[in-house]
Amino acid sequence: MSRMKGPKLIPPCPGWKEDLPGPYELPIVTPDLGFDTPNHQDEFFLELPRASALVRGIVIWFVPVSTMLILLIIWLHLSADRTLMIEEWITFIFAVFINAWLIPIFWKSEIAPPRDLPLRFNRARQRLYAYNFKYCWWNPFEEWRVVPVAYDWSQVRAERWRRTHFTAQGGAIIQFGVELSIVKPGTNEVIDRFPLTAMGADAHAWAYVCTYMQQGPDALPPPEPPWDHNDVLWCNVAMLLAPKVEWPADMDLESRTAP
Repeated sequence: MSRMKGPKLIPPCPGWKEDLPGPYELPIVTPDLGFDTPNHQDEFFLELPRASALVRGIVIWFVPVSTMLILLIIWLHLSADRTLMIEEWITFIFAVFINAWLIPIFWKSEIAPPRDLPLRFNRARQRLYAYNFKYCWWNPFEEWRVVPVAYDWSQVRAERWRRTHFTAQGGAIIQFGVELSIVKPGTNEVIDRFPLTAMGADAHAWAYVCTYMQQGPDALPPPEPPWDHNDVLWCNVAMLLAPKVEWPADMDLESRTAP
């Protein structure tokens, strides 16, 4: 019986399942973006969308709910006719602290990420440009910011991952996707890492990118009309408040043109 190959990269991504073909190797699955469509695709560059979350516009409504809950807890405890016991004071302070911490997390997680986190693959320059967003989900008081990066296509690797999270009720939530890893030239040492897909086309999306970078847009089926990610529903408060995508001017020009 043949042994399953282990990860090549150091370190592998969390939930690693397999290393996908390298940037110059032929794809082993059909190129396909699933339900996504490119933001842009021509002979010079391909731009793919990335969402910061599967659904946005719901969590933000927990802000007024948590605020009302804090006020209710304060009113119930401080309006009591009797003296509170030490256990009740501890419960009161803990409940107020937790809800006060959750309010800025709910708010910031919904409105701080840009409306899109695009990836640009410039075939003419053989470069990858990523509009990444750095954040700390549990600390709303830390700076959350956009960090655009650019790397040579030769440094890009892809890993397929799958993670299982068990709920308190005994159920399981399975997530999967593809992580792009940037290696130090000539090594398998990872120096940066960010997602290509999550709960989407999986390895087929990587095959789409590789086909484009290796053979050009003519090797791919004509894409559907692009969707303007700045055109959001009037009722989605979170997306309306979220910042629009604004590449740095020099990177924007470089990523869209040939040398």
